[in-house]
Amino acid sequence: MYNENADASPFNALPPVVIALAVILAGIEIIFQAGASGLVGGSQAVGWRLAALEDYAFSGLIWDQMLEKTYFPLEHMQRFVTYPFIHGNFTHAAFAVVIVLAIGKAVGEVFSAVSFIAVFMVSSIVAALVYALVTNTPQPLFGAYPGAYGLIGAFTFLLWVNLAAVGANSMRAFSLIGFLMLFQLVFGLLFGGGYDWVADVAGFVAGFLLSFVVSPGGWGRVLEKIRKR
Repeated sequence: MYNENADASPFNALPPVVIALAVILAGIEIIFQAGASGLVGGSQAVGWRLAALEDYAFSGLIWDQMLEKTYFPLEHMQRFVTYPFIHGNFTHAAFAVVIVLAIGKAVGEVFSAVSFIAVFMVSSIVAALVYALVTNTPQPLFGAYPGAYGLIGAFTFLLWVNLAAVGANSMRAFSLIGFLMLFQLVFGLLFGGGYDWVADVAGFVAGFLLSFVVSPGGWGRVLEKIRKR
């Protein structure tokens, strides 16, 4: 029997806000790739990625200098919201887009578009602040991973609430973040790495906690489900 949905685009099942975020992340990376290959922008386009990282990546050292001088120019404050959209290479960007699409679908189907973007952006901002506070590295922070981990935090929140509502072990909701952190630890030990994991963990915690406020029903819904156990 012919299935009339067989030819439907798989993107139809994704909330528009998830598609929009993924398209922006992928689109910026495509521009960098096109510039590096000489397809657009001429000879200067080869340095577009490096210039973007210099201008839009988050720097803990610059933040420390701003605090010391109590001077917060827009050109540097904007780094809190621009760094998630700049990636180091194609693979870096591709994995971020995959996470946003995979986790974003589950979160975007429950959260409003505004709440979805709030989780991604607020988690990114909090992650940058924690990154600057905890680490003392000159390595800048860039890429969508802290915001994506914020979405993972929101996804974990949804699992946690649903498991608690049916009387199941709610700690199972944290299996995904536990696996990801273990993977990052093993990867770092084998291949070396920086302190990006600090921002990722901070993004996850921010996304989880923010979900108490921006999820449908908020904290009241959580209490209601827990009381019904």
